[in-house]
Amino acid sequence: MTLQQLRYIVAVDDYRHFGKAAEACGLTQSTLSLMIKKLEEELDVMLFDRDAHPVVPTGMGRKVIDRAKVVLYNAEQIIEMTRSEKETLSGSLRMAFISTVSPVLIPGLFKYLGEHYPGISLQAEEMLMETVKEKLRKAEVDMGVVAGPVAEADFLEIPLYHERFLAYVSPENPDYQLENITTQRLFEQPIWIIRDGLRQLFPGDLKEGPFTYERFFEGGRVGILIQVVNDNGGLTIIPETHTGFILYSRQHCLRPIVDPVPSRTISLVIRRDYIHQAKLNAVVDAVRHIIPGELQENVIRKGPLVL
Repeated sequence: MTLQQLRYIVAVDDYRHFGKAAEACGLTQSTLSLMIKKLEEELDVMLFDRDAHPVVPTGMGRKVIDRAKVVLYNAEQIIEMTRSEKETLSGSLRMAFISTVSPVLIPGLFKYLGEHYPGISLQAEEMLMETVKEKLRKAEVDMGVVAGPVAEADFLEIPLYHERFLAYVSPENPDYQLENITTQRLFEQPIWIIRDGLRQLFPGDLKEGPFTYERFFEGGRVGILIQVVNDNGGLTIIPETHTGFILYSRQHCLRPIVDPVPSRTISLVIRRDYIHQAKLNAVVDAVRHIIPGELQENVIRKGPLVL
């Protein structure tokens, strides 16, 4: 078994086509097929169902490919570990973001890394939190940005910033007349909400509060929720960092939430075997310049990060 053979089976899984995978690997299709066939014979298992169109991994093939991705990731880590500090600040950086964080961080990350670390090629994608963790486990991304705590043994979690949630209230809603809105009052009315983000809003038992799910948005775009309130009335809950996206003429619709104040900590999550300390510090440094300082107090670690 060779690393090259592992790259070939990962390529077939990515393209679901032997010809396209061979082209991506710079081989003829017959050569790629032969190398994969030799690996199957060595392992005494069929890795792909060749009768399916497109080609799909067998049950055992899926397990082997997932493990191969991790092996290839770790092999690349060994190469990177031997490079100089300057060289490690180059190459691709694959990051995954939960969707309520991506509009806050991604534009600034592209700008900051492009100006200060032009050798780094940032590849950013947004997805659900569980998908972020799954891709980290499979070494399909290098870093994830999620709402913590993650508290899982195979990850290292680095808090980036802490933010409150605020209510965005239509002037037609009776709560618009209030200076602030209690958490309990939120439970007493239908609200527009991102269903997947509900668990991040309130600590303790309030996570299972009796929200009315007649009004929820199956997605992660806070801006859409704001527009829904503008067009339909009612209220929604938004992260503090999204207030800057609200038009000045609509800032009057924001209200603090109290008793208790719902909040969340946004964290950078990596595999425990991740070794790119220089890239990690570059990302943390970028966040320090993107996020207002008051949200970082007692959250972002000062000085170099040690893995």
